[in-house]
Formats: sequence, structure tokens, C-alpha cells
Amino acid sequence: MTNERRWASRLPRAVWDSLLPALLLLNVLTMWTPTELPVAAAFTAALALPLVWRRQAPLTVFGAVATAAFVQWLVGVQLPADVALLVVLYTVAATSGRRATLVAVTVVEIGAVLACLRWATDGAFLTPLAALTALVVAAAVLGVNDRTTRAYLGAVRDRAVAEERARITREMHDIVTHNLSVMVALTDAAVYAQHRSPDKATTAMLQVAETGRQALTDMRRSLGVLRTDEPDAARHPLPGIAQLETLAGQMRAAGLPTGLDIDGGHTHIPATAQLTVYRLVQEALTNTLKHTPTGTHAKVRIECAAETVTVEVTDTGPPTSPVTASGHGITGMRERSAGYGGTVLAGPLPGGGWGVHTRLAFGGAP
Repeated sequence: MTNERRWASRLPRAVWDSLLPALLLLNVLTMWTPTELPVAAAFTAALALPLVWRRQAPLTVFGAVATAAFVQWLVGVQLPADVALLVVLYTVAATSGRRATLVAVTVVEIGAVLACLRWATDGAFLTPLAALTALVVAAAVLGVNDRTTRAYLGAVRDRAVAEERARITREMHDIVTHNLSVMVALTDAAVYAQHRSPDKATTAMLQVAETGRQALTDMRRSLGVLRTDEPDAARHPLPGIAQLETLAGQMRAAGLPTGLDIDGGHTHIPATAQLTVYRLVQEALTNTLKHTPTGTHAKVRIECAAETVTVEVTDTGPPTSPVTASGHGITGMRERSAGYGGTVLAGPLPGGGWGVHTRLAFGGAP
């Protein structure tokens, strides 16, 4: 059954659209007498063949089919091909706007009334009219529902694309800003030490190279170039809480003394939540590195609980904000934190310095 469905899904739409006209023509050729066949075949062709192009030009096809049905009513011939009116009505409702749908419903309903007036038996006008009206309404409702569903799915896809773009933008901002800030600081240190301490200058430049390689790896991963089956992906997993010590060491090498305190185990925390924690800490430390004077110290504290993780980053810089609230860094942190029900609190500390605090809920906790 699965293979049959796959085979059927590969057939062009034109084949499916041609199936009903072919069946209606076959019915005429096999069920009508030779004397009635020419007229019946001509009207059947006029009603059924336009269905092949109903997706490409629904309103034009509807007009052609409706005209053929009216001429058929004038001649006084009843045909199974009249079902084509319901098919094109469904197509118009599924592809056109409300006004076109209402016009099509009105036209087909008028046709149903005319058909009942001409062919209904005595005393049985309302019963066939009710049945035909129900078919008209059903065809229109199914078409409108199909159009609404496709519009909804399109909106969902657009939203997903927008969210993915926003995610990549945040990732690129964090990766580029952090690594460039570290590389600039290391380069300045290397220039300062090149004559007094060549060994330190060499070490700093090696760290610049390593930071650049790490930045390239993070960018490739964020853009989806790396696959899980690639060796590079295994060597460089998504950063998480376990990599915060490496991040703190990187900041120390760049000239920002950074302390790290992790309270509680973190192996139960989902990888995506750990990535969020890492990016929040990375952004906060990068802001401190960029916007505070030499001699500033930073402190990172992570508290891991059963269903929450608390992130707190403080520094001893001046009591003024290292980055304005409207900056992309703070905005990105708030967007990341909001994904886990957290609210970023960023501002000057009572005793001096600057602090960033948030709590992420990755389980059933609010």
C-alpha cells in the first residue's frame, strides 16, 4: 500500500484532473443509445473537459462549465456530467476570494432551482432542491476550508522561517561579537607585549588563531552546514554549561578576570536550555569586556535545580550600563530567556558594578 501511495503521489496533477472527465466521457459512450449519443457526448465534453484546466484558470473554467450547463438546460438533456458544476464550485471556493465564491454559489444554486423546476416530478420540488442545495453548500464549504487550511499552513511556514532567521541572527550576533571582542583584546595584548615579552605575545596570537577557528566552527554549525554524522560535529558539540569554564578561561586570557561558580548538577538539563545558558553568559561577559575599563572583574554564578536554572553575571565595572537597553545584545538575551519563561533583569548593582540575572524553566516549573 505504501508503494502504491508513493507511486500515486508522483503522478502529475494533470493526470488526476483528467481522470473525472475521462470517466464521464466513458459513461456516455457506454450508457447512451446511438441516437442520443452525439448530443450527450457533446454536452458531456463541454462540461467535463474544462475540468482539466480548473486549477490553472478556475474562474474561466467555472464560466465555461456554467455556460455549458445552461445550454444543456435549454435543450432539456440530463447528464451525470452535471457533477462538474460542483467540482468547479469547489475549485473556485478553494482558490478565490469570498466575493468570487459567493457569486459561484449563487450561480450554481440558481442552476439547481432551474433544474428542479424543469425535471422534478409533480409535488416533489422541495425534496430534490434541498438535496441539491446541500451539495452546493457542501462543495463551497469544503473549498473554503481547503483554502483556509492552506493559508494557515502557509502562515505557519512563514512564521517558522521568520523564527529560524531570528535564531540564526541571534547566534551570529553572539558568535561574531564575542569572538571578535576576544580577538581584539588578545591582539592588543600581543602588540603591547611583543617587545617586552615575545613569549606572551606569541601565546596571545595563538589564542587569537584558536578563537578564530572556534568562531568559524560555531558559525558553520549555526548555519546548518555541519551534520551530526560529520567528525567535526562530534569534536565540537553544542556549547553548554560544561563549556562555561572554557569560556571563562577565554575571557581571562583576553584580560577580564572571570570567576565561575556552578551549583548543582547539570546533566539533566536539555541541550537547548544549556545552549541558552551558555549564550546568555557569553553575551553578558562580552558586554563587560567591551564596555568596562581595565581592572574590572566578572563573576558568573549558575544554580541548577530539578526544573530550573538560574543565571547571574556580575562585574565590578562603573555603575553605568555597559550596554544600552535598546542594544541588540540585551534584546537577544531577553528573546533567548523568554523561550524558557525567563525575564532578563539587567542594571547597575547597589554596591557598584553591573549585573544580569534570569531564571529559565525547562520542566514543569513556571
